[in-house]
Amino acid sequence: MSKNKPRDVQVFPIATDTRILRSRSWSRLRFEIEYALAKGTTANSYLIESEKTAIIDPPGETFTQIYLEALQQRFHLEDLDYVILGHVNPNRAATLKALLEIAPQITFVCSNPGAINLRAALENPNLQILVMRGEETLDLGNGHNLQFIPTPNPRYADQLCTYDPQTEILYTDKLFGAHVCGDQVFDEGWEVYNEDRRYYFDCLMAPHARQVETALDKLADFPVRMYANGHGPLVRYGLIDLTKAYREWSQQQTSADLTVALIYASAYGNTATLAQAIARGITKAGVAVESINCEFTEPEEIRAAVEKAGGFIIGSPTLGGHAPTPVQTALGIVLSTATNNKLAGAFGSFGWSGEAVDLIESKLKDAGYRFGFDTIRVKFKPDDATLQLCEEAGTDFAQALKKARKVRSPSQPATNVEQAVGRIVGSLCVLTAKEGDRSSAMLASWVSQASFKPPGLTIAVAKDRAVETLTHTGNKFVLNILKEGNHLGLMKHFLKPFGPGQDRFADVASQETESGSPILTDALAYLECSVQNRMESGDHWLVYATVESGKLLDTDGVTAVHHRKSATHY
Repeated sequence: MSKNKPRDVQVFPIATDTRILRSRSWSRLRFEIEYALAKGTTANSYLIESEKTAIIDPPGETFTQIYLEALQQRFHLEDLDYVILGHVNPNRAATLKALLEIAPQITFVCSNPGAINLRAALENPNLQILVMRGEETLDLGNGHNLQFIPTPNPRYADQLCTYDPQTEILYTDKLFGAHVCGDQVFDEGWEVYNEDRRYYFDCLMAPHARQVETALDKLADFPVRMYANGHGPLVRYGLIDLTKAYREWSQQQTSADLTVALIYASAYGNTATLAQAIARGITKAGVAVESINCEFTEPEEIRAAVEKAGGFIIGSPTLGGHAPTPVQTALGIVLSTATNNKLAGAFGSFGWSGEAVDLIESKLKDAGYRFGFDTIRVKFKPDDATLQLCEEAGTDFAQALKKARKVRSPSQPATNVEQAVGRIVGSLCVLTAKEGDRSSAMLASWVSQASFKPPGLTIAVAKDRAVETLTHTGNKFVLNILKEGNHLGLMKHFLKPFGPGQDRFADVASQETESGSPILTDALAYLECSVQNRMESGDHWLVYATVESGKLLDTDGVTAVHHRKSATHY
């Protein structure tokens, strides 16, 4: 995949009277945690041409011009009857306004929350809108009698799936997607998308696992031969397996015995983006998240989530110098419900001032809560470095919760087997990685050679490590092999706890490879590696990478080894 390819629209027939228009971006599209793998994405839109015509899910403003050009080459927009929206966000407003200028006769089809968002996004209270609550149908003729299934969650409270019984296609909006761009329209050889689909789920769906399970139950009633999703290849060949995986991944979250209540509201999407990154950091550390958009959640539901959770985090935008009323209400519920031995956190975004975040922080401090990370304040849109900070803050929060639980439940002494496994000798290394403004590192001793041609190695990376995000397929990293004699200083440095976003290399001698990954100049040797694939292994990812270059920095040095005392901790 070339990241230098221009954006384009790929048009392809997928069923009777039905075409897909895939607006393709070959490089990373936006600064959101779900796009962090930087494999590009597709914004999938669909055109059904029957006695009546409908477009499903036009793309956002970055594709408006090329999308309309591709559409007008194949279809007379003056004949368009309906625009069906799986969800509404401000990013789509430019495309929808352009469609209305050409075809003012359009009737929009969406959920009730979607209708509210649509009128606000288009600044037009007089739009022609059909609201679908779940019982209504829309007959386009020739058997295309569309059915609608509301599948809301805290991030997309207006999400609506559409089912066409004529083609047995389920239009799933955000569900079952992946942010990857390519020429394949369908998911032939679907196993190659496993990592991308799991990462997409972990970022977007894991914080809403309870709602995902509810959606799966609703969708199970329909005979489906294809998921027409919002992003990535259509799900046809891997449909059964992906559906099963979504169920299993959701149950992993909902059955977790340690949870965090993540409560927020978002005026322009920025606070929601921060919440998403924090949630990703929490879930990757093995702690579940109950994500709550307090604008659409009943007080009793907020109270129940806080009572159940081991900790809570509150996020808010600042509007007119204040927190929105739903946030103030949620804060009152938290203060009256949560005992002050629960871990707390606060974050928010703002345009000119951040009084809402200050209010939340001061109220929680006055009530005696302990904070799991330093309060996060972000002006305007978050960038990559900010998202990394949020993800690491979430992981720190989860680890603090787990540590507190471990203190309450004293660990058992290592067994003979664990002590024996802990004597396995391995080279002591530091893995370093950098991509854009994000960089990180970790001490590693679970490293093994895996192949000769090409030279390759495997390394076990704990899911809650900050550097884990930089060890996905296609990423590069440097493995710095430490030298006996001076390794203790580096070992001590990289074993110490780092704050979210803290520079791991501020106090060590280093230089960068051509790809930007840091080399520790006091190491014995280094290997620059490229990640080929990963396998989930309990609380770790087993990463396989091939060696692209390397150098012995000290010909007289001896490899440092680490004799671990047991197999249960570092």
